[in-house]
Amino acid sequence: MKVSPTDATLGAVVTGIDLASLDGAAWRGVEDAFHEHAVLIFPDQHLSAEAQIAFGARFGRVEQLVPGMEIVPISNQRKDGSLLEDDEHQMQVLIGNEGWHTDSSYMPISAKASILSAHVLPSSGGETEWADMRSAFAALDDAMRTRIEGFAAYHSLFHSQAKIGHRAEVGAGYGFYEGEQPLRPLVKNHPVTGRPALYIGRHAYGIPGLSEQASEQLLADLVNFACQPPRVLQHRWSVGDVVIWDNRCVLHRARPYDHRQARVMQHTRIQGDPATECALES
Repeated sequence: MKVSPTDATLGAVVTGIDLASLDGAAWRGVEDAFHEHAVLIFPDQHLSAEAQIAFGARFGRVEQLVPGMEIVPISNQRKDGSLLEDDEHQMQVLIGNEGWHTDSSYMPISAKASILSAHVLPSSGGETEWADMRSAFAALDDAMRTRIEGFAAYHSLFHSQAKIGHRAEVGAGYGFYEGEQPLRPLVKNHPVTGRPALYIGRHAYGIPGLSEQASEQLLADLVNFACQPPRVLQHRWSVGDVVIWDNRCVLHRARPYDHRQARVMQHTRIQGDPATECALES
């Protein structure tokens, strides 16, 4: 197994390994690289659905984003091959994913990791980007660190989708539920490495103690500061690629593409440890 770090402050390309048949030593190497680099790119894996689920299960409990399904398509293509219109609910969710975010922060237990594999790709666009929230926190000046110490924000998929003009109803899909919106600290210490990282993104809003305007401005300023080179990694997908990333210290976003062309990815999400990924008491 060869682990080649990228030029960004996060991410590595891992070759010389078959994710469908990891032995114990290879798995330990993958897990160590995951904690060090936060994003691992595995080219040319071509995993089956069963193999992707099994790989995800090594990291923890696989979330069911759709009842009874541990792997779901992230796609603008219906089962019959036709393409979604931009104003359809699922396409609006995909468009929302083009904003910087971390997965399941709007759920009572946030995600530990996410896995994405590429199956059908447009001729251009549709890349995925990740931003290193560990290095972003380290780069903040002392005044900003002092300002945000102890701050928390609510996280809501209703809120983030409304910002792009999508008014989703309760029960419209995963994350659109009637439960209380989780409150999460703006700075998160990683439960394994101990490194502090910003925990922000488009789902975050409503910092207690600040006005709505001041909260939105602070959160926007933090995202704009954090998601800059050398803290950003972009991956241009090839069919068969598999990527896993650590939602506890990384933001990600999809890049735009021509929606008249199909883009089919398969997604598996790993639930966080309730001991460290549960929301704060309001």
